[in-house]
Amino acid sequence: MRKSKRSPSSLNGAAPLGVAAGLALLCACNPAPKYSTPSTPVPTAYKETTPDRFKEGPGWVVAKPGDDKIRPKWWEMYNDPHLNALEEQVAISNQTVAQAEANFRAARALVVSARSSLFPTIGSTASYSRSHYPSSNPTNSAASSGRTLNNYAAAADISYSVDLWHKVRNTIAANTYSAQASAADVATALLTTHAELAQDYFEVRALDAEEGILQDTIGNYRQDLNLTTILFRAGIYSDEDVSQAQTQLDTATAQATDLGVARAQYEHAIATLIGKPAAEFSISVAPFVTHPPPVPVAVPSVLLERRPDIAAAERLVAAQNAEIGVSRAAYYPSLNLSASGGFETAVFSSWFTWPSRVWSIGPALSQTLLDFGARRGAVEQSEAQYDSAVAAYRQTILSDFQAVEDNLASLRILAQEVAEYGTAITSSAHYLDLALTRYKAGIDSYLNVVTAQNSVLTNRETQVQTQLRQMTASVSLIMALGGGWDASQLPRYEEVLQKPAKWSPATSPAPVAPVAPANPPEVPSIPLPSDPDTGTSPSAAPNRR
Repeated sequence: MRKSKRSPSSLNGAAPLGVAAGLALLCACNPAPKYSTPSTPVPTAYKETTPDRFKEGPGWVVAKPGDDKIRPKWWEMYNDPHLNALEEQVAISNQTVAQAEANFRAARALVVSARSSLFPTIGSTASYSRSHYPSSNPTNSAASSGRTLNNYAAAADISYSVDLWHKVRNTIAANTYSAQASAADVATALLTTHAELAQDYFEVRALDAEEGILQDTIGNYRQDLNLTTILFRAGIYSDEDVSQAQTQLDTATAQATDLGVARAQYEHAIATLIGKPAAEFSISVAPFVTHPPPVPVAVPSVLLERRPDIAAAERLVAAQNAEIGVSRAAYYPSLNLSASGGFETAVFSSWFTWPSRVWSIGPALSQTLLDFGARRGAVEQSEAQYDSAVAAYRQTILSDFQAVEDNLASLRILAQEVAEYGTAITSSAHYLDLALTRYKAGIDSYLNVVTAQNSVLTNRETQVQTQLRQMTASVSLIMALGGGWDASQLPRYEEVLQKPAKWSPATSPAPVAPVAPANPPEVPSIPLPSDPDTGTSPSAAPNRR
């Protein structure tokens, strides 16, 4: 039986292939847990939208297919040009939004920094030294003669840490997810600031309406004061009625003056929100439009894609999941490859000559054998932080569902309350007419007139406050539904690395279909990184833990 022989060249060629295959197999080992979005309890419908309760209510409508999104510039639904002009200045001048955007750029820079570890580190050195040795040194023949030596050196070195256990890749993934969470924080800051500005603006308009009510009331009180004065001079009534009428007039005047304090404060708050000094900003008096526009309310599960704070919380869960892989990688050995080469000599004229060359090359494998629980503690800490992030994510969702239900209920109840106060105003005005008629006829005292007048004023002021609460609840509902934001506006992996210096959710690309992410993202290729598609659907499978 003949034996086949392999040539030395074939054996030498097989060895590198075996090494490469072994390294490829090791690089495929990822100690990070497989990530899926944590499961959360999602109701099938909001309680306020169920048919057995109220099909639709004032200030909101049941969203229809294809019409279930709020416009990005949602404040335009209120049809107030002055409000629109103010809202447009938020993204440009508001410092809270600017701070959130700067935090996003800082988080994006961490991704770029972590990605650099995938590539070799190249360095160079050049040095010159002059050393003198005393003649009393018997161990060195050159130094024994008391000579002075020069040393010229120039070298380049390259080192590379092989990412066998995905420590670098998981770090990149964690930083990418954190950067996406930071981008969602920018959207949250924008949404919150826009909503706060709208609510403060409606506060100003409500104060203008109250000012109008008080000025109208002051005019009526002045007429009543003239009436009581005439009747007193005619000897029909005593000066007690005059005193009561005068007191009412003075009290109403003081109340109208006091409104100026609150109006000035809300005006100053709006100036701060649009990034202007309070001294350079003012709002003219205008009518208070008290009809909230209908807001489309989709099924509850859609909320998981529409709230930027939910998206941020979910991205932080993904980041903590990747951090578990970083911590677990410490259990495995690390492989470093290094090489250096250059020229070194004692004579300048022969510095860059072939005989002066020096070089070294070789791998280094290191492994921690005993650390008395340091790695185990790091892994347990990462797992605990993951559990904390999951709890925060679920709590955020529950709180957001509560906010939607709260504002739906508020709009329903406040609409009924506004109508009831309208009825109360009509009744109290009729009672005032009767009281004035009986007073002029000498049947009743002026105290009945005072009581009726206070009732009319109280009901009118309370109705304005209820209408304000209704408008505020309308803005809060829009904010609770995520405004015009969508999870597809989160920056993708390439955008985290390559976006310009400034980024805004308004400049994000068109929505893309979510795809399950790699675990973690694949190693970026040179020169452009590959797309890990870090976006995940909130309806994904329950978490592996």
